[in-house]
Amino acid sequence: MATSCSSQLSKCVKQHYLDLPQGDKVQAMYIWIDGTGESVRCKTRTLDSEPKSIDDLPEWNFDGSSTYQSEGSNSDMYLIPVAMFRDPFRKDPNKLVLCEVMKYNRKPAETNLRHSCKRIMEMVANQHPWFGMEQEYTILGTDGHPFGWPSNGFPGPQGPYYCGVGADKAYGRDIVEAHYRACLYAGVEICGTNAEVMPAQWEFQVGPSEGINMGDHLWAARFILHRVCEDFGVIVSFDPKPIPGNWNGAGCHTNFSTKEMREDGGLTYIEESIEKLAKRHDYHIRAYDPKGGLDNARRLTGRHETSNIHEFSAGVANRGASIRIPRAVGQDKKGYFEDRRPSANCDPYSVTEALIRTCLLGEEGEEPVEYKN
Repeated sequence: MATSCSSQLSKCVKQHYLDLPQGDKVQAMYIWIDGTGESVRCKTRTLDSEPKSIDDLPEWNFDGSSTYQSEGSNSDMYLIPVAMFRDPFRKDPNKLVLCEVMKYNRKPAETNLRHSCKRIMEMVANQHPWFGMEQEYTILGTDGHPFGWPSNGFPGPQGPYYCGVGADKAYGRDIVEAHYRACLYAGVEICGTNAEVMPAQWEFQVGPSEGINMGDHLWAARFILHRVCEDFGVIVSFDPKPIPGNWNGAGCHTNFSTKEMREDGGLTYIEESIEKLAKRHDYHIRAYDPKGGLDNARRLTGRHETSNIHEFSAGVANRGASIRIPRAVGQDKKGYFEDRRPSANCDPYSVTEALIRTCLLGEEGEEPVEYKN
């Protein structure tokens, strides 16, 4: 299997330098979403002391013409710190800093979907919206071939791999364990992980997270996963259908609830939300992958535990539906529901904003409503 040249470098030599004292200085790695809406970029600056909050972090800038975000003639873009995590790679007191991207005129960049999402979340803060997102992904070699698969063929058919144990069933567990621990160290609200149906496919879950924190913590977890895979010399893919044919795709199932849904009798509010979602299926499909539904069309076929992209459906414990109500929720008459439509490469800010707009703000039609500040 092909791995990167960088992964062959001596980690012991690197550790010698990382063990050197850094005095009172702090390394802050600024992270942002680039112009693809799917990839992350990062760069590091030195701070004179350890920041205690976002307010202690300075704004920064970068060359947007090299990240698909601006033209070379007017390329300066601003990095606005919005969330801070402990750095699991350089360790304390160093930081990871998630940033929003603003253009030269201080307006949000096209792929800065957080800006709008935060405003929408603030409108419904009193309803305490909770989210939990199940991020599926596939581990690939640098040649794009799935990790652990035969070089000139395919592994055995799906069946033994989901939550599998053993060298012939679990491909890449070291990466999964490293990522999990790194997220816990960083302060990411990761709550679980498991091997998925296709070999070399895994899932981690983030949540429950309230409001804008859902998007912040999922993007931080994705960044950490990219960096862990970089250390191991492999690639993580969030493509919703990385291998064509009779193999499961990769989604980002999104669990959603409000304070009313979680209280006694909350099933009524869940059912009301599902009725609203049924009337706005096309809007959500466009919001649930970065290409407006084109990526998800390869995954949402009605097969491999998915619904059909052209039809809305809902049911209790039905993994072939657009919306699944967990069986325990149906029995307890309260809790949450799961939207199974978002693709693995979705922007969580777009997904969570769409759910709030439809379920809580009662929007209708195929376009989002513009609200005055």
